Amino acid sequence: MFVRRTIETHEEAGIRPSKTYQSFVAAAGSHCELGFIEKDVRNYITRKVRNIFEEDDAKKFGKYLVRMKEKNQNFFFELNLEGDHCIKHVFWADARSRATFDYFGDVVSFDTTYNTNRYNLVLGSFVGVNHHGQSTLLGCALMKNEDIQSFKWLFECWLRCMGGKAPKGILTDQCTSIKRAIELCMPTTIHRWCIWHIMKKIPSKLNSYKGHIDIEQEMSRVVWNSYTKDEFDKNWNDFLTKYGLGGNKWLSELYEDRHIWISVYLDHHFWAGKKSTQRSESMHSFFNKFITQNSSLRQFVKQYDNYLTSGEQAEREFDAVDFHTVIPYATKLAIEAQFQHVYTHEKFREVQGQFRGKVNCITRSMHSVHTLGRTVRPGMIGGKATDLFRSDYPTSS
Repeated sequence: MFVRRTIETHEEAGIRPSKTYQSFVAAAGSHCELGFIEKDVRNYITRKVRNIFEEDDAKKFGKYLVRMKEKNQNFFFELNLEGDHCIKHVFWADARSRATFDYFGDVVSFDTTYNTNRYNLVLGSFVGVNHHGQSTLLGCALMKNEDIQSFKWLFECWLRCMGGKAPKGILTDQCTSIKRAIELCMPTTIHRWCIWHIMKKIPSKLNSYKGHIDIEQEMSRVVWNSYTKDEFDKNWNDFLTKYGLGGNKWLSELYEDRHIWISVYLDHHFWAGKKSTQRSESMHSFFNKFITQNSSLRQFVKQYDNYLTSGEQAEREFDAVDFHTVIPYATKLAIEAQFQHVYTHEKFREVQGQFRGKVNCITRSMHSVHTLGRTVRPGMIGGKATDLFRSDYPTSS
């Protein structure tokens, strides 16, 4: 019984069967002292641990959600099953994720590029950025399909979970179904496509053209080095004309949707430093250590809980460092002291970089207005000008 329980525990923790067997060998002193071989460990895992029918797995997953709700009434979930009692849609968010959204829900990235388990369910994750610049999970979903209706169900469910409050901005991968669902469910939210994923597609989309390497480099220059809308439009049209790409459907569609992925059309909005959905990559790398295509839903949710716990611990560690230490000033400006007081260390370091770059600038007042007996210039807080050092970073909560 001890051996069986150890095998099951190691499998849930993502420890490879070979490592599990070696741990038994080390404990026993030699292979000869064991009454089984490594193949027996693998067979037990296949027969007892992984051999779970999808319907039974879905039932256990449903019981897990109910149990979490009983523990904390602020735990939220909605579960839709198909006729065979297998999962069609499910969304859940724990109490901490819901509370975190109140503080850091201005900008959210939504990602569906991670495939979780043997049932080919797609993981949809809502990820925000906290006051340390760390990724923070704001809810998860498992979906059978990636059509408009599925995403519409998910976004409506997520909004119910978050008290009907939509984010100001949302980043997603390039997906027509997601785009349409956001338009239906969150019409006031600014939608941005992940520029990183679009740029990754360039080689596969354009490698059939002669001189495609030059084409790829030129397109990158147009995308990254256009600083106004008019400049981008001109550079894009010149690029198409130069390489004879006017009939390329993919490029034509990208240009039609330029307002949701080109930086000059979007950077006047607040994005918490985000331009891509790569915030979800840290979560994916965590799951990849423990989850395989043979993993059950039960194994997945245990690793999901571990991910939440590790994220909470990391935030507490950063909070402790902020509380007990101080970052030295880079300049003698009083305004820097103000930022040092209100920002976390991670955000203050980013602001300091701007201070170092601007400390030798010559500044002058453009205009001022009088209010309540004081002269107040644009961008002043507590009588100290801040407009010179505007940035796209969130402050500490």
